[in-house]
Amino acid sequence: MLTILFDGIAYGMLLFILAVGLAVTMGLMNFVNLAHGAFAMVGGYVTVLLMQRLNVPFLVCLPIAFLTSAVLGAVLERTLYRPLYKRPHLDQVMFSIGLTFMAVAAVDYFVGSTQQIMQLPEWLKGRTEIGEGAWMLGMGHYRLFIIAVCAALTIALQHILTKTRFGSRLRASVDDQRVAAGLGINVNVVFLATFAVGSGLAGLGGALGADVLGMDPTFPLKFMIYFLIVVAVGGTSSITGPLLAALLLGIADVAGKYYIPKLGAFIVYSLMIIILVWRPQGLFVRKGGKA
Repeated sequence: MLTILFDGIAYGMLLFILAVGLAVTMGLMNFVNLAHGAFAMVGGYVTVLLMQRLNVPFLVCLPIAFLTSAVLGAVLERTLYRPLYKRPHLDQVMFSIGLTFMAVAAVDYFVGSTQQIMQLPEWLKGRTEIGEGAWMLGMGHYRLFIIAVCAALTIALQHILTKTRFGSRLRASVDDQRVAAGLGINVNVVFLATFAVGSGLAGLGGALGADVLGMDPTFPLKFMIYFLIVVAVGGTSSITGPLLAALLLGIADVAGKYYIPKLGAFIVYSLMIIILVWRPQGLFVRKGGKA
């Protein structure tokens, strides 16, 4: 039981890092970016290919995956996404889903359709067991590493958004762009940096999840619904909501697949429906901001 809980928390933390960028673009920037999973795929493939073909150490690949996805996100935000900020959400959905299919086709053409295998360092392999019987806790070293990294990133994000000048400027830009610009805030630069960081976090999540989730060209399509569930259930106006939603989703998914394998996905969707019926706006909404 404790092992299932531990694995569910690790899975949930990974989903949070993968989805938090989408929560930012949808909730704070009011842009529906369904190509978010493509940035995660970029980070995953960068990590796998660097390790396979150039023998780059795993810990070196993680910041490279973040920077690659962040730079790609910044370029696309400046050239393709920015003109769509004021367009209807349907236009944004159609555009971003089109980018997703283009990314899937490009990776399939240049890399191949087979699932990539990532060889973890020896110190991340293995398992530590504590206790015995039904209350035995088996902690995979790599999942423990994922929890530690994601927890540190969550604390850093929460601090940046709530305690720093950049966080204040971002919230001001979201609530009223014209007033923020009148106060001297460069809204375009704030949105560019936010989009780049969100894309970079997706790439980092893809790098961390390549071994757990698998990495193939259909990755953005397979996990798009999970990202949307995290954002819809958690709400899009804070970090706390998506974090809690990701943890609930991760634990429910792992427990459902273990206890009732044939109904694993049904349990996840049922939980989503119950929460959204109870709180249609999501678990958390920032007071004074946009729902």
